[in-house]
Amino acid sequence: MTSLVSLSLALLSLSVLATAIAASEFTFHEATIESMQLAFAQNRLTSRQLVDFYLDRIQTLNPSLRCVLEVNPDALDQADEADRLRVEAGGGNATLGGLHGIPVLLKDSIGTTDEMNTSAGSYALLGARVPRDAFVVERLRSAGAVILGKASMSEWYSLRSSEMPNGWCARAGQGLNPYVKSGNPCGSSSGSAIAVAANMVAVSLGTETDGSIICPADHNSVVGFKPTVGLTSRAGIIPLSSCQDSIGPISRTVSDAIHVLDAIVGFDPRDETTREGAKFIPIGGYKQFLRKDGLKEKRLGIVRNPFSDSLKGSTAALSFDQHLVTFWNNGATIVDNLEIHNVGIILNPYQSGEMALLLAEFKHTVNEYLGGLSNSPVKSLAEVIAFNTNNPDLEKMEEYNQDGLIAAQMTNILDEEVVKAERMMKKLSEEGFEKLMKENELDAMVTLGADAATVLAFEGYPAFTVPAGYDDNGMPFGICFGGLKGSEAKLIEIAYSFGQATRIRKPPLSFSFEFHNQYYE
Repeated sequence: MTSLVSLSLALLSLSVLATAIAASEFTFHEATIESMQLAFAQNRLTSRQLVDFYLDRIQTLNPSLRCVLEVNPDALDQADEADRLRVEAGGGNATLGGLHGIPVLLKDSIGTTDEMNTSAGSYALLGARVPRDAFVVERLRSAGAVILGKASMSEWYSLRSSEMPNGWCARAGQGLNPYVKSGNPCGSSSGSAIAVAANMVAVSLGTETDGSIICPADHNSVVGFKPTVGLTSRAGIIPLSSCQDSIGPISRTVSDAIHVLDAIVGFDPRDETTREGAKFIPIGGYKQFLRKDGLKEKRLGIVRNPFSDSLKGSTAALSFDQHLVTFWNNGATIVDNLEIHNVGIILNPYQSGEMALLLAEFKHTVNEYLGGLSNSPVKSLAEVIAFNTNNPDLEKMEEYNQDGLIAAQMTNILDEEVVKAERMMKKLSEEGFEKLMKENELDAMVTLGADAATVLAFEGYPAFTVPAGYDDNGMPFGICFGGLKGSEAKLIEIAYSFGQATRIRKPPLSFSFEFHNQYYE
């Protein structure tokens, strides 16, 4: 890799070179956006150095973790431009975008018009070109972020086959949990979470329909935030469900997640759901709710059944009880042992109607998406299925079938079963989660682990997961906070206050060594 001196000479004038060398004092490992911004302002760090560090980290660790599909060939050029603009502005980021010079990794279903692929982990979309950047990518670029690359994901959001393990896709293979090699990386945004956990990047974007941000963040000991559906635009994203999809940040701290959230929310005429979602965005953005006393006077509803009752006596269950004391000590009111009406039906995708709706929604929305691509090997779901059949070695068809894609192809969005499923899910939410929240006057529902993501998925409710501990085998677990639509401000206050009070997250032991001067020696 090019030395720091040669990089700096190409980027900066000699007058700035001395301060660039001083950037070696900056601690890259576990760095936050705020620490990066401070180092930028103090001329101790350049975006070029930051991107160079992450690219070296990816090159070193990615072969064992398989969580990054592609590195953006334009990343260093974008970093150079960020540094040039910072010099022109007189140093610092005060007059620039909130993420100026900060590298961000994108899930492989988020479209970009650069040389990178947007493939949902499948070879079927290799070489296809999207007509424009996804709206969230446009917002990131406007905020000055550097697009670092594309993270691996569960292929086709795990919909391809029930036999396919979480975190696997044909293009990358099996993504691995950096804490426990045999541990489940979970959810389709697994690569986005693994990369953040292993310090390949500070922040990433994931997408969620049902648990795809919350579960991988929970299992990889990072923060995950799924906003209210419509708060972030889905335009330019490979779709799964037009009524449940949401795009949100994955990071190591709540604060970093909110820096990204502020950059990507907003109305987009290409996604009508954002018209309603934009009404929830507060004047001044969401960073104002990063309050250490955010738990004070919050009313929290604890739902144990079935999320933690089965874990009685375990390290996770004992830790959860200790965290309830933390809530209370920080001024929250605890309403314990609440029950969600018909929770068993809600958690069964076949009884609730969720699977019928997802299959039909996927076929309908993905056909529309594929039809808008250029240079694509496939233009419909039927052609994706044919591609897999014709390329069994590439797509590992002997190991994992495509029964899920075939089932989706057989659906019709107008079928009475699908219409009934949507009505059923709405009723289950109104009589379950919404009734729980309103009757108990709750600010948030609190559960152990990630399984409550399904409860929050049906009607597009927001959810936060924050690291809460590690079991006896070292496997991470988190606490999930869920709220009613538009309740992001309260959830941020609660999650940030909890994170500040506990500070439980630790980096994976295998990747916990520090980086200081030796990186550039």
